Amino acid sequence: MAAALVALLALLAVLAAPPAAAELPRLEHPPKADGSLTILAVGDWGRRGQFNQSMVATQMGIVGEKMDIDFVISTGDNFYKNGLTGVDDAAFEESFTHIYTASSLQKPWYTVLGNHDYRGDALAQLSPVLGKVDSRWICIKSFVVSSAGMADFFFVDTTPFVLKYWTNPKESKYDWRGVAPRETYIANVLKDLDAALKQSTATWKVVVGHHAIRSVSEHGDTQELVQLLLPILKARGVDLYLNGHDHCLEHISSRDSPIQYLTSGGGSKAWRGVKTPNADRMEFFYDGQGFMSLRLTAAEARLAFHDVAGEVLHTWALAKNARL
Repeated sequence: MAAALVALLALLAVLAAPPAAAELPRLEHPPKADGSLTILAVGDWGRRGQFNQSMVATQMGIVGEKMDIDFVISTGDNFYKNGLTGVDDAAFEESFTHIYTASSLQKPWYTVLGNHDYRGDALAQLSPVLGKVDSRWICIKSFVVSSAGMADFFFVDTTPFVLKYWTNPKESKYDWRGVAPRETYIANVLKDLDAALKQSTATWKVVVGHHAIRSVSEHGDTQELVQLLLPILKARGVDLYLNGHDHCLEHISSRDSPIQYLTSGGGSKAWRGVKTPNADRMEFFYDGQGFMSLRLTAAEARLAFHDVAGEVLHTWALAKNARL
């Protein structure tokens, strides 16, 4: 809990400071004394414990204790079906605080917004008020978590990139406060991300967004990200792209770059029954519930996908300049 309080104070300092031109907000999260960093990642979860959310949370707590995790990444769609109604919405505690109760999960949760979050009061999830309700909660639209030169995590607000949410929202209403006009917002996000990636000298560069760049599940590739975001990631030497959105677990290797595409969107409702291979190499796909773990050191990255029963379904390791 102490680590979460430190992270909350850092977040409040970021929000209180005037925004710097072309600079993403930056939080510091140092690695352990042995130089390692261990993380869990989960997405598409907030259903008041239903659809096996509570079971996934239980297994996260068990794995989190074994790995002595440093923090959790949420890949978005944090509260279904239409985000939060405001900072006093009981869904925040009913879907988050009262679900992820294991002592190992009482660490900072670095969080991005998903498309379902934008269907409610998106600003509520960004408010420091929620950090006072539960000090683990850290949500900023786009930001960087830096770990002493060993790893930099770049969190990107991907929902505004998707054109259909603007032009054909159907029955949904999106909270575009602070975002519209779309073209200007996207241009600024891309400019700021590119500058941050260029500046980074970290051993590992990890980009986190809600929407997939590459996915073989229901939603498939997000073409706006393929066209606008992916070229920057390739040019700046990004190692991992982590997302949710598709309610599954998957690992896809790029055929024309070192990037590994990792989907961790199995936090609750899943089993979509869709699998459509794309141009890149599918290393692993599981159309069910679960989460991902990641251990980073200066020498290597090791990841694993875990199902709702705690079984390890897939592991993969990467050393700098060599696959293990």
